[in-house]
Amino acid sequence: MKIEDLTAFVAVIRLQSTRLAADELGLTQPAITRRVQNFEESLGIALLNRQTKPLKPTLMGNRVYQQCRHILREVDALTDLVAADSPPSGLLRLAVPQSLSESSLLPALKKLSSQFPEIQPRLSSGWGEELLLRVQSQELEAAVVLFPLSKQFPDGVENQPLGAVDLVVVGPKDPQALPQRLEDCYQRGWILNPQGCGFRAALQRALTEQGLPLLINLEAFGTTLQLSLIAEGRGLGLMPRALVEHHALRHQLELYDLRDFAPRSQLWLIYPNVPASQIPAIDAFASAIAEGLDLPMHISSGI
Repeated sequence: MKIEDLTAFVAVIRLQSTRLAADELGLTQPAITRRVQNFEESLGIALLNRQTKPLKPTLMGNRVYQQCRHILREVDALTDLVAADSPPSGLLRLAVPQSLSESSLLPALKKLSSQFPEIQPRLSSGWGEELLLRVQSQELEAAVVLFPLSKQFPDGVENQPLGAVDLVVVGPKDPQALPQRLEDCYQRGWILNPQGCGFRAALQRALTEQGLPLLINLEAFGTTLQLSLIAEGRGLGLMPRALVEHHALRHQLELYDLRDFAPRSQLWLIYPNVPASQIPAIDAFASAIAEGLDLPMHISSGI
């Protein structure tokens, strides 16, 4: 029984594809197939139901898969014990929420490159639930996400709250009296991210509770594009207060502090089991995101 055979088997089950497993491990599909067959032969039992697409483990195969994951974590821990003092290096797959990507990705990349030149960062963005699934399947070493403080994370996903993020309704500069309630401004329509955005979902819930419709004027990605459209009077927006306060368009915008709608989100650092040597780089990544949202710098993943 070889560790590389266990690794191939776990990758095939996790990704439900020999092709994807081969891509992840840098092997050919036939090589992956041979390793899985070798593993089955060493145990004397079939672990995959080869009549299904995508590939599914047998009942025993699923039990073996869970045990193999535990074994590989222990092997990683043993490797980390030796390499813990080594500086971070190699590929590091990280992600941020789509709503923060424009303001966060470049500062995070600069910080990682300056502090850890041996790291090869691969940064991406997405909606919270998507990023959670990617962390859970170990497609990412870490992600910073926005969820409510009450969020319950699945087993196998470590999490650390990084601070509360205040959201604010944003409108164009207007000499008239500012709206005081959600019902005073909802009819002007909204400029929001497409479906999947937690900010949009929070607004939808608040409007529904008041019996008000969500009127979408425009769906658009990117803080600068949204704020430019808002400054032109094309609708209202909802985004983190800190992003608006620091933006170059701030002088063209009004922030509406509504009495009945003051939503908050929580910034989280989430990660699966990762090598101890990568901890400093992951902490630096999370710190860069938190800095852009004016959050206190007390980040230590303690992985």
